[in-house]
Amino acid sequence: MDTLVPAGAAPVEVREIAVHGVRLSVALAGTGPVVVLLHGFPHTRELWSEVFGPLAERYRVVAPDLRGLGASSRPEGGFDAATIGGDLEALLDALSEPDAAVVAIDLSVPAALLFALRRPERVRRLVLMESLAGPLPGAEDFLAGGPPWWFGFHAVPGLAETVLSGHEAEYVGWFVDQGTHGRGIAPHLRAAFAEAYTGPEALRCAFGYYRAFPENARQLTEEAARTRLTVPAMTVGAHPVGDALERQLRPLADDLTTHLLPDCGHLIPLDRPRELVSLLLPFLESGNG
Repeated sequence: MDTLVPAGAAPVEVREIAVHGVRLSVALAGTGPVVVLLHGFPHTRELWSEVFGPLAERYRVVAPDLRGLGASSRPEGGFDAATIGGDLEALLDALSEPDAAVVAIDLSVPAALLFALRRPERVRRLVLMESLAGPLPGAEDFLAGGPPWWFGFHAVPGLAETVLSGHEAEYVGWFVDQGTHGRGIAPHLRAAFAEAYTGPEALRCAFGYYRAFPENARQLTEEAARTRLTVPAMTVGAHPVGDALERQLRPLADDLTTHLLPDCGHLIPLDRPRELVSLLLPFLESGNG
């Protein structure tokens, strides 16, 4: 059940929109300049349930389930940053929107960043949270002990799908608890996330994003070598990524605002929604002139 219903505003409209051979399930609400919200793993668009309403009071908010995830269709491939960015551009085209502010977290960050580098005229503002910009310099301290253990586990074709069969809810629950410093999330959201990642096809698509990391690294490295990030950007860090993404983007970005949220887990939109909204609204508003 979708919980993206902004209080005091028109109910959310859910559409199925065809882009590049896949069907994206997309929630929309509000009017005004477009803000696109991109989730990560193991989430769906309902990651944004606490911030969707406040944003929809001022903006046309567009929250897709990424290809292969949530209620979107399950393609055989196309989980690399360039393809996901292409999905984003096709989504804007389908909505007859010339540009958008793009807000991304976790594994959607490489796609959002690459899209802003390649198509800056279509991105008014860029907000990136709790992820790394591929192998770009600056994240050495974060990676000093090696990348997170699940990166390797998810990357081996077929392994995680087999091991986790029948235990998806427990696995998703571990990430939820870690991502909120043990505070957890509403039971209906926990159940929705677990359901979204249950079954071999759901897991295959989810882990396809991790198996695309080497291709993402190539795409981002090549693009960063030939262009700068000219789109006004903001990074929001918490635990565990902290300021690693800021350090990666600082040499690349012309206009970068940065924030660190104390006592906040990886799932920023659910763990500290009010604090996030207080950062998003003024940053987005400054790009509406």
